[in-house]
Amino acid sequence: MTARFIVEADGGSRGNPGPAGYGAVVRDGDTGQIVAEAAEFIGHATNNVAEYKGLIAGLRAARELDPDASVDVRMDSKLVVEQMSGRWKIKHPDMQPLAAEARTVFPRARVTYTWIPRERNKDADRLANEAMDAGRAGRQWEPRPKAPVTADEPPLETAAPKAGWAAPADLGTPTTFVLLRHGETPLTPEKRFSGSGGSDPELSDKGRWQAERAAEALAARGSVQAVVASPMRRTRQTAETVAARLGLEVRYEDGLREVDFGDWEGLTFAEVRERYPDDLTTWLGSAKAKPTGGGESFTALTHRIGVARDRIIARYAGKTVLVVSHVSPIKTLVRLALGAPPDSMYRMELSAASICAVQYYADGNASLRLLNDTSHLR
Repeated sequence: MTARFIVEADGGSRGNPGPAGYGAVVRDGDTGQIVAEAAEFIGHATNNVAEYKGLIAGLRAARELDPDASVDVRMDSKLVVEQMSGRWKIKHPDMQPLAAEARTVFPRARVTYTWIPRERNKDADRLANEAMDAGRAGRQWEPRPKAPVTADEPPLETAAPKAGWAAPADLGTPTTFVLLRHGETPLTPEKRFSGSGGSDPELSDKGRWQAERAAEALAARGSVQAVVASPMRRTRQTAETVAARLGLEVRYEDGLREVDFGDWEGLTFAEVRERYPDDLTTWLGSAKAKPTGGGESFTALTHRIGVARDRIIARYAGKTVLVVSHVSPIKTLVRLALGAPPDSMYRMELSAASICAVQYYADGNASLRLLNDTSHLR
């Protein structure tokens, strides 16, 4: 299986330009645990130069681990993310060779770029400051000894920091996700596993009716400014029904697709328990376990959803976005917003065509505003 890494990078300059340094961490794409670090004092430079050098160092560290890996770069530098994504031109002569160098580390098709708030880039920021402190002391940065990791240490989640009453009151307009589960398919009332590795069913007649009712309810609210959906058939049909009513276009995000249930696709829970009892028990007891036949673990899903969430927030900052997805992705977004453990997903009810809402603030905090609303279906 091809490795997946998350590279978080940052750079800083005390004076801009001034004494500068960068930091970068590489995380395992499935567990979120840090597997490599890099930092360096680079002398007199600007913030942007330091940020680009941090990006290059992070990509190189990931390549040393696995040159065939896919990489998701996460940075709080809007400039670097937009330029490396190809949406902004690189006009500054100091940036052009650095961007070109960054593009040589991995093929473009295997690297994605996502903006994240500074609060979610603390490890890279810490390393950059350590590098600058080392430079001020006349030496280069050296990694600190790491404490041993115990076997039962939980993986790092891609959740937002926990909110509290002491959080700043004025954080600007939050980005709101209105989370809509697709309408019923023929498999829904039979409670069969229906993920991204199965037959990709269409909406049933009832599912189309549910999508129409959801469209009416969301049109009445009048606050949705964009529509993003999973590319699977049932979510496309649901999203297109709502978007047509709202006068909006649908943007598709592959990261919002349902989990792959492997050999369990199309089976009921009882059938899976009868045919694969040991695999089912293991799956229910561990977020890292995969369904029979090489499906997708909830740990992998969490990473994928975290990347999709951050990408949507970056694109639609401060707006209300209708996100049309599936049971597992929506439950994961809710779980991460609450900072709840993985097994909390088994304690949530999420009906077909139900609506949830989560708000994301500029400091990285999140707030669950609505869960499993089906009032429009009554």
